Amino acid sequence: MTELACKKCKFINSDVSICKNCGSTELTKEWYGYLIILDPERSEIAKRVDIRIPGKYALRVE
Repeated sequence: MTELACKKCKFINSDVSICKNCGSTELTKEWYGYLIILDPERSEIAKRVDIRIPGKYALRVE
C-alpha cells in the first residue's frame, strides 16, 4: 500500500492517482509527518491549518 500526499491540500491518499479530497492529480511520495483529524469542527488544530474534512494529512509535502 503506497500512501501519497496531495501537493495542494496535503490529504494522504492510498493507492490512487487522484486526490479523494480535492480531485488534484498532483500526488507525491515525498511527505513527512502526519496529522489525523477526526472532528474538524471541534478541533483547534484543524481550524489553524484550515482543514474542513476529516482524514489523514501530511505536515510537510516536498
